[in-house]
Amino acid sequence: MSDPTGIERIAEAFASAAAGRRAAMMPYLMGGFPDMATSLAIGEAYADGGADLVELGVPFSDPLADGPVIHAAGVEALRNGATVGQILELGAALAPRLPVVLMCYANIVYARGFEAFARALREHDVSGLIVPDLPLEEAPELRAACDAQGVALVPLVAPTTPPDRLRRIGELARGFLYAVSLVGTTGERGTLDAGLEDFLRRAADAT
Repeated sequence: MSDPTGIERIAEAFASAAAGRRAAMMPYLMGGFPDMATSLAIGEAYADGGADLVELGVPFSDPLADGPVIHAAGVEALRNGATVGQILELGAALAPRLPVVLMCYANIVYARGFEAFARALREHDVSGLIVPDLPLEEAPELRAACDAQGVALVPLVAPTTPPDRLRRIGELARGFLYAVSLVGTTGERGTLDAGLEDFLRRAADAT
């Protein structure tokens, strides 16, 4: 029997959580922050603490969707010499314990080429990929490359996504649909958006 694909591992993680009548937990980890050894220890602590998956961030100099905390963590990781190759190795080290979903910006993927990047993800046992600045219209080539390697290209939707577009994105989703809970960059908020429940319901209906 062949090893499960990344898409299958993500599905299994969500199915296992659902069987336990709970939401799956996928904490975020900035790869290389504050250094590679410590970020590996943090990822292992996530697994020890019951995380079902982990979102592994690749530090980037101009993170459009990230707020000041993640931005600062990425800058520190880069200052300490973190590279894309090292983050992939970190993903490979964590993958035996839980599915790893890599989050990186499009520049990093374009610089290496879609097929080469998707192949590198599979070779490092990374299950999924999130590219927040890659819109629906520009995703088909990367989606095909990821599909060929069994890697889930996870699309994003926002509260401002129109219904027709939400439906099209949902139909093409792999792994899961990343529902951005608020408008703006990531970061702490004092309250949840009043329309969040309705948005999540619409997102679920679109898949």
